[in-house]
Amino acid sequence: MNKVFGKCLVTGGTGFIGRQLISSLVSTNHSVRLLSRSLCPEMGGIVCDLARDVIPKDALDSIETVFYLAGYTHDLQDAAKVEHLYRAVNVDATVRVAELAAENGVKRFIFVSSVKAGGVAEAGQFKTEAEQGEPEGVYGQTKREAELSILELGRHTGMHVSIVRPALVYGDGVKGNLQLMLNAILRGWFPPLPDTGNRRSMIHVNDLVSALWLVAIDGRANGEIFIATDGRHYSSREIYKTMCRRVGKRVPRWAVPKFLFDFVGLTNARAAFKIGKLLGDECYSSEKLQSIGFEAQWAFRDWISV
Repeated sequence: MNKVFGKCLVTGGTGFIGRQLISSLVSTNHSVRLLSRSLCPEMGGIVCDLARDVIPKDALDSIETVFYLAGYTHDLQDAAKVEHLYRAVNVDATVRVAELAAENGVKRFIFVSSVKAGGVAEAGQFKTEAEQGEPEGVYGQTKREAELSILELGRHTGMHVSIVRPALVYGDGVKGNLQLMLNAILRGWFPPLPDTGNRRSMIHVNDLVSALWLVAIDGRANGEIFIATDGRHYSSREIYKTMCRRVGKRVPRWAVPKFLFDFVGLTNARAAFKIGKLLGDECYSSEKLQSIGFEAQWAFRDWISV
């Protein structure tokens, strides 16, 4: 693969996924322009706070492919209090960059959304792209609004638009809840999880980058939404054990009984929500992505030895 995308614009390039994507593009001799909130010393680029600043019209000059990874994700505050930020970044800025892309003759616009845009996966079932439900939370709602707007823009302008909804992403430099869990295990704070037989979907960041390449290249991906997973499913206990090994901790032979988690959940609604997210099912199908040639190279257990 060599310069198949022409000059690329990447938003969210300083994040976990963005850094891996840029590394992949640079290693294949692509010219990359960053649009980011702060200056990246290694790459330079255009400084623009998508929540507040006007996006420069010349940001898309000479660009052939946009990889849009920027997003306002999970805030510890009440989501309703910061909904304007979710909307400003996840909807308004996304649509504006897509509009500028179309105006400047950009060929491809690849949008990294979220499985939360498709709604909550039902227990025991693999959710697909065809099973569109009520998006999960403000984050999911705003991602879904952006999806609909840029798909419509693609239909009207002829610009290739593809959307990828990743499952939980892991790999070196991981952020968010997985990093918090890793740190807690390392410090001995995280309780040994019981084996409840639940099923969760994940994807390695390298495989996600491969998926982004694929949907940008393949004409069959134009105007489509794809869920991205590694095609496997993992219980929370399996994830916990793998992460223990990742940080060099012995896996305890005992586990906190599930009924204790259930009891805590009965006494506190917020705790019940977090326990449900920790021990419940979040299973998704990537068969649609596989149907156009995607094949994951990583499994979560492989992460131990790297």
